[in-house]
Amino acid sequence: MTAPAAVSRPAALPVPYRVAVRTAEAPDTATIVLEPVRAALPPFAPGQFAMVYAFGVGDVPLSVSGIDGDRLTHTVRSVGAVSAALHGLAAGDTVAVRGPFGTGWELPAAAGRDLLVVAGGIGLAPLRPLVRAALAAPGEYGRLNVLVGSRTPRDLLYGPEVRAWAERARVLVTVDRPDGRWDGEVGVVTTLLDRAAFDPSSAAAFICGPEPMIRATAAELTRRGTRPDRIAVSLERTMHCATGHCGHCQLGPLLLCRDGPVVSWTTARPLLLVREL
Repeated sequence: MTAPAAVSRPAALPVPYRVAVRTAEAPDTATIVLEPVRAALPPFAPGQFAMVYAFGVGDVPLSVSGIDGDRLTHTVRSVGAVSAALHGLAAGDTVAVRGPFGTGWELPAAAGRDLLVVAGGIGLAPLRPLVRAALAAPGEYGRLNVLVGSRTPRDLLYGPEVRAWAERARVLVTVDRPDGRWDGEVGVVTTLLDRAAFDPSSAAAFICGPEPMIRATAAELTRRGTRPDRIAVSLERTMHCATGHCGHCQLGPLLLCRDGPVVSWTTARPLLLVREL
């Protein structure tokens, strides 16, 4: 599985978008649906990202967590000044968006294979469009498995939608720190692999989350017989320009805003093993 080239040429200038819907996902996380004020950006593919500007504050890269015609959906966690401003938006507010940027998930190349989607925390956001695309093509792929890990039950994203996925796919969820009402799995997401329905020797895997989780999951899959080139991972570094000029997102020979964020484990593994990178 090789990382595909970006599907569309990104817009050079920010384009105004209006918040159509805001949904609170967790105390510090919200999903915003954006619609173009005038002309829309070029089409996004699952796994790609946009630079989203909060006026008067700044911009941050956000993966698309939903694609519906000209509408873009982003899920943002409040961790800094810009993300806090975006998290605090309400319906009717305006932002500026630039993109699409980066590489996407290469789902069509996995036709006929079992699919393993593994998400840690907010890493479910860029994987959500991929799950939707797989569900929208019944018979195109083998068994679909969605494995989700979260810090706590209240940090779980897209609750109603994930429960709906479970009617058509094998969905397994675990948390690190349960509360008094949680009666599900407790532990790291790799503990769910034993209960997933897939053939490791031929499956295609898609992983996004914290780097330790990515490394552990990919290593366990390769140990079970999944080829590294059939494991796609989405990596994160600080992105400023999104065009490969500033170098802030460099990971060895890669500039992740241009060469990623989605790359194969064949490419990512030797880089993530170097502590200095």
